[in-house]
Amino acid sequence: MKFLKNIPPAVFMLGLVSLFTDASTEMVFPILPVFLSQVLGAGPMALGIIEGVAESTAAVLKVFSGLWADRVRKRKPIIVWGYGLSSFFRPFIGFAQVWPVVLALRFIDRVGKGIRSSPRDALIADVTTPANRGASFGYHQSMDHAGAVIGPLATWVLLSSYIGLPMRQVILLSALPALAAWLTLVLGVKEKNTPRPLQSKQLNLVRDWKKLGGSFKYLMLALFVFTLGCSTDAFLLVRMSQVGVTTASIAVLWALFHVVKMAASAAGGRLSDVWGRKPVILTGWLYYSLIYACFAFVTSAPALIGVFLAYGIYYGLSEPVEKAYVADLAPTALRGTAFGYYNLMVGLGALPASLLFGWVGQTWSYSNAFLMGAAFAGIAAVLLFFVGSPKK
Repeated sequence: MKFLKNIPPAVFMLGLVSLFTDASTEMVFPILPVFLSQVLGAGPMALGIIEGVAESTAAVLKVFSGLWADRVRKRKPIIVWGYGLSSFFRPFIGFAQVWPVVLALRFIDRVGKGIRSSPRDALIADVTTPANRGASFGYHQSMDHAGAVIGPLATWVLLSSYIGLPMRQVILLSALPALAAWLTLVLGVKEKNTPRPLQSKQLNLVRDWKKLGGSFKYLMLALFVFTLGCSTDAFLLVRMSQVGVTTASIAVLWALFHVVKMAASAAGGRLSDVWGRKPVILTGWLYYSLIYACFAFVTSAPALIGVFLAYGIYYGLSEPVEKAYVADLAPTALRGTAFGYYNLMVGLGALPASLLFGWVGQTWSYSNAFLMGAAFAGIAAVLLFFVGSPKK
């Protein structure tokens, strides 16, 4: 394929790693809200706590793993440990008897994600140029979503009447693609030779933050505000169930949702190489605000399914483009650090976002919670105008 000719070999293999990893993760995620509520008897606040704590934990670790990757100038060993930790512990959710055990296992799973994410993104930045960076991050993100198509479909087949496995066994079987991801990483990803380590291996958050520049800091502020309105997508699945969509149908819709995300990510990344990063991100954030407003007011099941699938376009206009923008703005020697701070801002907003959404949804209504998310996205879009362009 012509598109793949511009993708470096290391990025191509990392895409396969993400495909297998997300296939494992997404065998579990679509049924996790149902597993918590119907099997373990947990409520919406428990779901908010689990997902908020899990993602915020990952975010805090992402900044330290990014800082360390810049000190040792070796990405792959850190990435291998991160994927290995998640691959081993995630399937044990199938043995949980109470929701705090799920919280603990999701915490460990996200520790692995926190260890691997920033060094992996820095490795992609190392082997790309501004001309193909958006396309490379878009390809990687699209493979991530391809795995998220495979995972829910596998869950649907395993839960269907033809096979009829219980949810616990489906979760345990998620260990198989997780193992495939780890082996692909260990055997297939070759790391580019990088310059010798920085003079000091001591981690210094304040010093490195000062070196990242004003444009990068404005981007982090806008991103943090946006993330406050970007709660876990598990609440979207709850909303679907509220209007009468069945659990088995949700698994299929989750797969179709990721088909949209896969196509949008590949297109959005390439589009940012041509149009520029900021216009594409701005479009994505305003689109997100519109979609969340629709979730607040739409009550028809067929219409809400359409809105849910259309929501996938937002991811292609934001995730890969934001990462490419971070790589453009960051000094070469601090790319791991920059991705650490990027992931930190996303994760720091994840905990209050999910907790706040859960509280508003439980105290007032899900409609009010979605409108709150739309408002945060609109404010963030205004703040994005203050972000400058990368230095040539």
